[in-house]
Amino acid sequence: MANVKIEASWKEALSEEFSKPYFKILTDFLKAEKAANKAIYPPGPLIFNAYNTTPIDEVKVVILGQDPYHNPGQAMGLSFSVPKGTRIPPSLRNINQELNTSLGLPVPDHGDLTKWAEQGVFLLNAMLTVERNQPGSHQRSGWQFFTDASIKAISQQRENVVFMLWGAFAGKKAVLVDKQKHLVLQSPHPSPFSAHKGFFGNNHFQQANDYLVKHGKSPIDWRVD
Repeated sequence: MANVKIEASWKEALSEEFSKPYFKILTDFLKAEKAANKAIYPPGPLIFNAYNTTPIDEVKVVILGQDPYHNPGQAMGLSFSVPKGTRIPPSLRNINQELNTSLGLPVPDHGDLTKWAEQGVFLLNAMLTVERNQPGSHQRSGWQFFTDASIKAISQQRENVVFMLWGAFAGKKAVLVDKQKHLVLQSPHPSPFSAHKGFFGNNHFQQANDYLVKHGKSPIDWRVD
């Protein structure tokens, strides 16, 4: 990852992580995967896209995913987001449906959530890379230590951030957040397997904006256009 750059405020906030043993193991793992000609997603320059688009000082909301998308052309380093021109994945379609029913927003014709990230929505995946067509393939690579440290850094260094933790995997990260300082919203995952069990109707997007406004912050414009 020598050619990968991470935004300055994040580099400072996570400075200790880069020198820990796990990070060298992680770097060596990714180098070996590349040397073996394995297709790794997202592309190198987008691995830290969430960090580079949303500096830690600008984080208002955290939406946590698990893995990057593992099909060609989908992963762009922002959880749940896919580039324009790419078919919208099922979980994101359900997110759009919830935004439509709860806030009355139009259903977008693309899945690029960069606009959210630019407003302070930190679209973090717990694993920042994955092998093509191999979901979960990098879950023991070391990324979990890095992204846990990222969540802890937000909890410690920021005030009044909203954490949206959807599904059992994301829900386990609630222990990393100081609930005296921040709002933690949990519900089932928006995937087709669980969205009808409580994701639909969770009203998280409105709750997030209400909380931000209450604490003197501008709300998120959740429209994707």
